[in-house]
Amino acid sequence: MARGDEGEEAEAEAPEGASPPGWGSANWVDTAQPGGAAEATEDGEDATEDGAAAGERAAGSLKSMVCTFCFKRPPLMSTNQLDKKSQAWSALFSEPMSELVKRYTASVFFDKRLWAADIQGSLAHADMLAAQGLISADDLASIQKGMAQIRAEIEAGSFEWKLDLEDVHLNIEARLTQLVGDAGKRLHTGRSRNDQVATDVRLWLRGEIDEIGVLLSALQTALVDVAEQNADVILPGFTHLQVAQPVSFGHHLLAYVEMFSRDAERMLDLRKRVNRLPLGSAALAGTSYPLDRERVARTLGMVDDAGLPAVCQNSLDGVSDRDFAIEFTSAASLLMVHVSRLSEELILWMSQSFGFIDLADRFCTGSSIMPQKKNPDVPELARGKTGRVVGHLMGLITLMKGQPLAYNKDNQEDKEPLFDTVDTLKDTLRIFAEMAAGITVKPEAMERAAKKGYATATDLADHLVKKGLPFRDAHEVVAHAVKDAIAAGVDLSELPLATLQTYNPAIEQDVYEVLSLRGSLNARNILGGTAPVQVRAQVARHRARLA
Repeated sequence: MARGDEGEEAEAEAPEGASPPGWGSANWVDTAQPGGAAEATEDGEDATEDGAAAGERAAGSLKSMVCTFCFKRPPLMSTNQLDKKSQAWSALFSEPMSELVKRYTASVFFDKRLWAADIQGSLAHADMLAAQGLISADDLASIQKGMAQIRAEIEAGSFEWKLDLEDVHLNIEARLTQLVGDAGKRLHTGRSRNDQVATDVRLWLRGEIDEIGVLLSALQTALVDVAEQNADVILPGFTHLQVAQPVSFGHHLLAYVEMFSRDAERMLDLRKRVNRLPLGSAALAGTSYPLDRERVARTLGMVDDAGLPAVCQNSLDGVSDRDFAIEFTSAASLLMVHVSRLSEELILWMSQSFGFIDLADRFCTGSSIMPQKKNPDVPELARGKTGRVVGHLMGLITLMKGQPLAYNKDNQEDKEPLFDTVDTLKDTLRIFAEMAAGITVKPEAMERAAKKGYATATDLADHLVKKGLPFRDAHEVVAHAVKDAIAAGVDLSELPLATLQTYNPAIEQDVYEVLSLRGSLNARNILGGTAPVQVRAQVARHRARLA
């Protein structure tokens, strides 16, 4: 048989199961032929000898044949598919992925932020594999040692993230295999990237929710502090942006504390549904390996309120649904809506038309052309970023709505909006906690504004009701009084008693106690009311809750 260039190429690329390179007919003496033997020469031509000569040559060549058998080993082919991603995704594929497709489909340069969760999940999985006898104790020790080194490399910034390896999981696994050999390959036993990524995102998001809870508490505490300091400060309460009734500025701020407290409750509640283990779902159908999924859940702290392991009970659902991410983004959107509402008021209050507050200079900018201006950039931008987060919610809902079971590549698009939502929310909460603490209140301006809108008209109506007049009749009487006060250019409290008695003779001197702003404020001494004593009671309640 000729052995030229084509033969050498075939030798190098011989498929599994073929004669090993160097072990073909060209290297053997065929002693089974009684009449002679065929030998391949270097130039590929066959030389035939007579039987006797062939016998002698066979005997003399036995040693050479044995040496060829013993020492001409085939070159070992790499069985690690992660080392050959630049050539083809796996042995099934005949060509590499195009560079454009690599960039289009890769996620490593944004999902690498999941590295800590990926290592955490992998170590828990390896521990379980060892406990189930699926890998050896030596393999487990090697995996643990390798992961420790990878962690150190990532933290030091020396870890090489490779586009060819697509995502955070393959990058870490490939490096692990480089460090510890076959033990690294065994780590993937019983799992898929489908359940691995779902686990990573859940672990990561759980930690972020915990941080958001701390930041929410800090913002609430800052607002409670300002509320307590301004329990007696009178602010015009608005409906339809019209002066309606006087309220305590502290009471007004505590309204936002209530909103943020519900936001914190939502985060705490949805955390329960985030904190469930998909690992063990494998690609979509589970696995034939005897995995102990509950052990992994306990190791990762994925347990319910009773301390029982919280495991996704359906493998298809475990790998395919991202409702936990949508639910988080929904709660984040609501939180940002509350931030936006507060921002809107801060912007109005800081304007010259109101002049109720000042924000610290470090949260404002000036004008490039008008030197007298101080712009409330932070609350304005927070108002805009609310739209950004709500947009992410719409994007995630749209991402999910049309997908059939089970995992689809679409779900790779869940991470960037989720990551950005978390980043935006955390930054906003940090800034607002500091900004709220630095609010400077202008009580005189607030009180002047409260006097402009006949804010105590309702108090006069209530006074008449207490004198026996039906409320609807009292409402009409006060409307006439306000009309006359507007015509005279005075406040209701400035109308003479004689004039007020023309509207109803039951009105007496004590009416002026309720017609004052302070009297109106103190009169609303009811649970949830604006009276300063109630504000201080609410402050105490919130401090106990946030402690």
